[in-house]
Amino acid sequence: MAAHKEAPLKGEVAIVTGASSGIGEATAKALAKAGASVMLAARRKDRLEALEQTIKDAGGNAQYVVTDVTSRKSVEHLVKTTEDAFGAVDILVNNAGVMMLSYLEKTQVDEWDTMIDVNIKGVMYGTAAVLDSMIERKRGHIINVSSIAGRRVSPSAAVYCATKFAVSAFSDGLRQELSAKYGIRVTCIEPGIVATELTHHITDKDVIERFEGVFERITPLTSEDIAEGIMFAVTSPQRVNMLEMLVVPTSQ
Repeated sequence: MAAHKEAPLKGEVAIVTGASSGIGEATAKALAKAGASVMLAARRKDRLEALEQTIKDAGGNAQYVVTDVTSRKSVEHLVKTTEDAFGAVDILVNNAGVMMLSYLEKTQVDEWDTMIDVNIKGVMYGTAAVLDSMIERKRGHIINVSSIAGRRVSPSAAVYCATKFAVSAFSDGLRQELSAKYGIRVTCIEPGIVATELTHHITDKDVIERFEGVFERITPLTSEDIAEGIMFAVTSPQRVNMLEMLVVPTSQ
């Protein structure tokens, strides 16, 4: 039965990682508004509880699981809990990410490791946990949130860019192997500057100084702008696969 236009995702089950703020929060709200049952995943329990209540107050269906995407067991628990609560996962939004910019000469290797674990392994763990079910049902949609940094390298962002280049490459590989064969759609969305908490992860004082004034020169995107792009992809007809979506501020 076709979904009503006002609830195009009615009956669909979605997981959103990094749902406690920013793009993840906005996307979770949009998915729920469109009728999907949404499992919220992040580390901050208080934020997840508040978002779950907000969605329910608006008439949507949501639950949460405190999740560390750098832990394969944690991600597998997330997917199992979602299946038990709502059914098989139709939409996975791999949104969790960190941006710890620093100049390479400062060798902040611990931060490099964190970005690799969250931005790359987190995406792969999430994908691996839903893949068997999607292949068996020959349906599903995997959304990977990359960045314009997955196309362009800039000073202080070499490692961050490397992780986002990896997400873009992984996404294209998924499409090549899974889309035609199993009907699984894959979308890699690549935002430019967005007004989120992402820059709060930066500890390199030289980079922080360089970022001062950026938002005076550029009007950033909102999280809702990116959520709208994701919604366009997931609500498009099954025959349409939005592989890449590069979304940047007009002034960037």
